Amino acid sequence: MEALPIPTDTYKLGFIGAGKMAESIARGIVRSGVLPPNRISTFHPDPSRRQAFESFGVHLLSENDDVVEESDVVIFSVKPQVVKDVVSQLRPLLSRKKLLVSIAAGVKLKDLQEWAGHNRFIRVMPNTPSAVGAAASVLSLGGGATEQDGDLIAKVFGSIGKTWKADEKYFDAVTGLSGSGPAYIYLAIEALADGGVAAGLPRELALGLASQTVLGAASMACHTGKHPGQLKDDVASPGGTTIAGVHELEKGGFRGILMNAVLAAAKRSREFSRS
Repeated sequence: MEALPIPTDTYKLGFIGAGKMAESIARGIVRSGVLPPNRISTFHPDPSRRQAFESFGVHLLSENDDVVEESDVVIFSVKPQVVKDVVSQLRPLLSRKKLLVSIAAGVKLKDLQEWAGHNRFIRVMPNTPSAVGAAASVLSLGGGATEQDGDLIAKVFGSIGKTWKADEKYFDAVTGLSGSGPAYIYLAIEALADGGVAAGLPRELALGLASQTVLGAASMACHTGKHPGQLKDDVASPGGTTIAGVHELEKGGFRGILMNAVLAAAKRSREFSRS
């Protein structure tokens, strides 16, 4: 039986799990106008988490069952180690009329679909910059999810950054790159700031310059259409300061270290998904 289309103008969205990532997504949805807060609901027993959602108008219900019953689209935003129990407990309420979404890292569509009892499921891998509306999110559609379903969820996650669609077989690599990647960049920012301090800059100025330099360089890579290698060459004049610094990075194996970090995190993700 073909799934009924989700009514894009009137659908309601529910979060099972009301942690920081769910809050970031919900805030982005409301801020961007994708949905008004009165069409979003969740549940959490902790008063501080309830207050966080209530502060921007989201409905707080008395239990997860109520969230599912009220929602056309249900996002499972619980920790990976509990998602099986949560989905299984809610299974009697998870009809094919509802579009299901999981952001639980390392949990595969085939398992999610088995626990839910149907395959109208979409798996999404966002990352922590969702908190500032700058996430990189990758979507993979289950067998029963339609292209319209995919477009709807791309719009939802587009409210917190950029989205891509990809086959689920790439998700371990996605985890190694965009999932874990923010931590690599934070290390780079910290190291650049330390370098500035070593060169004589006050700490606050060094950190501000390092952070803005990374932000500006990323914006150039995203918006100019130029290859990063070309952008690097544009900065590095013959015999100048930049090429001297680049030479030191190359001697230290900078590129290989970053590549190895992505590969190590991807490998770890595969180990988690097999366990």
